[in-house]
Amino acid sequence: MKILIADPIAPAGVAFLKSQPDYEVVEAYGSMPEQILKLVTDVHAIAVRSETRISAEVLAAARLLKVVGRAGVGVDNIDIDAATERGVIVMNTPGGNTLATAELTFTHILCGFRPIVQACAGMREGRWDRKSYSGSELNGKRLAILGMGRIGAEVAKRAQAFGMRVMAYDPYLTEARADALGVEMVELAEAISSAEVISVHMPLTDATRHMLNADAFARMKDGVRVFNCARGGIIDETALADALKSGKVAAAGLDVYEEEPLAAGSPLRSLSNLVLTPHLGASTTEAQESVGLEIAEQIADVLNGGMVRNAINMPSVDTKSLKQLQPYLVLGERLGSFLQQLAPEYVEQLRIRYYGKIVDLDALPLTRAIQRGYLKLISEHVNDVNAPKKLAALGIEVEVVKSSSHAEYTELVEAQVVCRGGKTRTIGGTLFGKNQVPRIVTIDDNGVEVNPRGTLLVLKNKNVPGIVGFIGTTLGDDNVNIANMSLSLDRGQGFAVSVFELDSAPSEAASNKITSHPAIEKFRIIQL
Repeated sequence: MKILIADPIAPAGVAFLKSQPDYEVVEAYGSMPEQILKLVTDVHAIAVRSETRISAEVLAAARLLKVVGRAGVGVDNIDIDAATERGVIVMNTPGGNTLATAELTFTHILCGFRPIVQACAGMREGRWDRKSYSGSELNGKRLAILGMGRIGAEVAKRAQAFGMRVMAYDPYLTEARADALGVEMVELAEAISSAEVISVHMPLTDATRHMLNADAFARMKDGVRVFNCARGGIIDETALADALKSGKVAAAGLDVYEEEPLAAGSPLRSLSNLVLTPHLGASTTEAQESVGLEIAEQIADVLNGGMVRNAINMPSVDTKSLKQLQPYLVLGERLGSFLQQLAPEYVEQLRIRYYGKIVDLDALPLTRAIQRGYLKLISEHVNDVNAPKKLAALGIEVEVVKSSSHAEYTELVEAQVVCRGGKTRTIGGTLFGKNQVPRIVTIDDNGVEVNPRGTLLVLKNKNVPGIVGFIGTTLGDDNVNIANMSLSLDRGQGFAVSVFELDSAPSEAASNKITSHPAIEKFRIIQL
């Protein structure tokens, strides 16, 4: 397999990939976009940092591509939607540079309170301006952290060590997590209006772009200090420059910018109360070594069919959980495929329900397996990455429920489609025995026991004598062997549902003969 390293990563990471058997590693640092397009035509993986852009055009050219690994946190240079559409896993290394970025952030905060940078410049120019460089203390100041992820949490720890009072705005922060970190949960409006220090630690999205704009600065306290070592574009740079000039913002520090590199003529460069660094968040020896080796190991895991970690566009599962889930994933994919072939037309909704002990596991990978199985025969190049998007493109809504209600089995996975007009078809499956063998145990309201593999013939017929014999004779005349069968009477309606496990598919003539029998209501050949 071929791996393209488009941007420099730690030598340890490159060496790790080169040490893997059957890997061809191509180092193409500093390549122009047109060169990248030529290089990716036969690669299975690409490793990047922030320099090389993995656009939709690059992804379309990379026909064999399975994974893009970003040695770092931000994935702004990767077209996530295009990658997802093509089933390409996008991964990053969110933990590798956490401490480096947190420490740089706090360095900026310290420089915002004590004008070290400006005083150093004055000393180099021969001045001794002690009075000009008076600062303030961090102790007792209210710090608002916007985004309480890994980095935000580390900044909070350092701020608390300096005696700062820490507030946190994060839509996904729980009270339990806030209590554990010792921070006060606040809404964005309160964070902006009541803080004396604001530090940004959120991703750049449509919702966060220019979150700190002219209106936000107007609502801040006079003399506030603002810092951003997360993503350029969250702060409106024009509005920040105006606030720094007016004194509304006493000091600020930026490590990231709306356009990088920062233009030589940018007005930000001339502001004496603004400290600028050229995107140094992860620029420590330890962080670069960590993220370089980490992304190399993650890429190798994917290419070797192992665990997926730190994926942006699909579930990531730890090794222990993956081992527990593996038998369910096989069951889930077959349930999805069975259900689609059972009810192939006019489906508007896919409902997935989990019962019993399985509700305690991370069911997201299992949900993806069911979705993948459902799409297996009706869409090309389906995998865990693009299955949800492909279902959405078909107009099929997906609903997932974990139920604590009683089921007949210790664990039960149930998949149901809702067709146009409200009609439903439902199947359920579980694992049998110590070997956790997958079995289909319900079709609609009928109990069965079916091995979900190979060729299955599913019938619904009037409960009259001779049907089983008719099927056996017809298939026998067609030289098709019945390996097993399961039969269930439809409750009180005079119908029977039966599933025949076949060694091969019946011919068209045999299928026509079966469907023409007056007692047979429904007939499906299902291939798993």
